[in-house]
Amino acid sequence: MIPRMNARQLWPLSFLVCVIAVTLSFAYLDMPMAHWFLRKVGRLDGLGNGLGSAVLLSLEAATVLTLVIARLLRGHLSRLSEAVALASLTSMCSYAVNSGVLKVFFGVPNPGNVLTQGAHHSFHLLAGAPDSSFPSGHMVLACAFAGVIMKLYPRSIWPLAALLSFGAALLVYGDWHFASDVIAGAFVGISAGLLAGELWLVHSS
Repeated sequence: MIPRMNARQLWPLSFLVCVIAVTLSFAYLDMPMAHWFLRKVGRLDGLGNGLGSAVLLSLEAATVLTLVIARLLRGHLSRLSEAVALASLTSMCSYAVNSGVLKVFFGVPNPGNVLTQGAHHSFHLLAGAPDSSFPSGHMVLACAFAGVIMKLYPRSIWPLAALLSFGAALLVYGDWHFASDVIAGAFVGISAGLLAGELWLVHSS
């Protein structure tokens, strides 16, 4: 019988798998896929505008504000409402760290700059900007939110995993991100969400 791994063992293993997947994708998949999907750019422009990071962040901020007001007026929130508030705050904080720290540190140009402006698809350490490509901010935003819900409501794992996979495919299909970006973004976001959910459970108990 194979013993179950605890979180301290599973996270380092997941990190190693992520590093290997990102490395292979960066070397062999990113550019061929980006060139392939370049012919389809423009088909999802409306979706990109409607689901831009500013829109999603605004929705999360409005959700948190609404729940705070409800808490002040009613004196309590349901368990689900608390989970949504925690997930939204975790998502926003993770996105901010990703944009202000990780993207700046890794400095990978986005597909648009690589495919149309001649930028080199590589790591330019400490030379990035908040609009750099790696890790994907959208994946960090979505996966951090989902990670909290997954931790607090384990039955949501498979439905949310399916939605996140679909979102990741759209990001690559629309040439908004390279495949390595979404892999790294998913790992960062899920890690942040699971950690926040675990801390909340400890606090609640």
